[in-house]
Amino acid sequence: MRHRIAVIGGGPAGLTFARVLHRHDHPVTVLERDPAPDARPPGGTLDLHEGLGQLALGKAGLLAEFHALSRPEGQAMRILDTDGTVLRDWQPRPDDRANPEIDRGQLRDLLLGPLDVQWGRGVTEVVPGTRDGVLVHFADGRQETFDLVVGADGAWSRVRPAVSTATPHYTGITFVETSLDDVDTRHPDLARLIGDGSVAVFGVNRALVAQRNSGGHVKVYAQFRAPLDWHTNPDRHLGLNRRADLDAGLEAGLEAGLDLADVEAVRSSLLALFDGWAAPVLDLLRHGTAFAHRPLYVLPVSHTWAHVPGVTLLGDAAHLMPPLGVGANLAMLEGAELAESVAAAPGDLDEAVRAFEEQMWARAGRWAKSTAAGLERLVSPDPTEALALFDELQPS
Repeated sequence: MRHRIAVIGGGPAGLTFARVLHRHDHPVTVLERDPAPDARPPGGTLDLHEGLGQLALGKAGLLAEFHALSRPEGQAMRILDTDGTVLRDWQPRPDDRANPEIDRGQLRDLLLGPLDVQWGRGVTEVVPGTRDGVLVHFADGRQETFDLVVGADGAWSRVRPAVSTATPHYTGITFVETSLDDVDTRHPDLARLIGDGSVAVFGVNRALVAQRNSGGHVKVYAQFRAPLDWHTNPDRHLGLNRRADLDAGLEAGLEAGLDLADVEAVRSSLLALFDGWAAPVLDLLRHGTAFAHRPLYVLPVSHTWAHVPGVTLLGDAAHLMPPLGVGANLAMLEGAELAESVAAAPGDLDEAVRAFEEQMWARAGRWAKSTAAGLERLVSPDPTEALALFDELQPS
């Protein structure tokens, strides 16, 4: 008898889980709250590691298609001093396939393939241990039961409360994201600054990172240490230098608070925050088209839970960690491994899921610890810590 299996969330973890089950001819219901695949921007680019994300795609039979879409040249990394001096310039070898980049939207479409996703199915609650199985409550008032519910629904998972009381906490570091379009034509100097991959500049408790996506699109991330409510009084919370604004005859301060939806006000605050940095670096902010506020949250480093029959978690729902190139990779590999375990289970799923969780917790705990330490070094009072971290990670 085939088990009734649902995965909540249509991100990399949930889709990889479903795609590997599909390859094993096992039915699975994919439930995604977004009303359509293109309902919101898919996000930036991901580097998929040979032993993690690429291994997962191999289990799904999609590695060749990934290589056709990915950008090995995107592994290039350049680090500048705040005055614009080039400190490091790593270029990948022509045959380097260790961590090629792929846009999130392209990866999503690759994983979707033949999957039948139920779009617009927001989940409000998951209740294990009912007579008919695990009960899933939907935002539209409907209910369904399954033998196994897999929570792959991200940082603010609606499935997680069924197994754990843990909630994400703020790291003390905020990202503000903007983007540049058609960079090679509209901003050729910035295109040369960024190169084929990424450029990063590290200062005291702040950083600017720009990352090339496909099609001339660039994501820019301003990163800084601040309280969660920094925008309520950015001059005080961030210690902004508004000398340039005063000289230009503009409003001197934002004591009343910063409207995060006001593009020009956010741009002005960020330029003040990075005042004194090289003009080409600040142009990454000057030419940004819109700004998204993204405070970084994480789950406890060693997040585990008492096993609950019929429910488990993947990816950010299980082990939300700093975005240092590991989270999506881990999530995809977990999805693939859980799917293989489920497909191989002769009868009761519980033993297979329990064994998977033990393996996931051990590996994710190691990565969560290292990424937490890495974030502390990347946005640090001592910018040389960030440079030293990259020297340790990059090949000589």
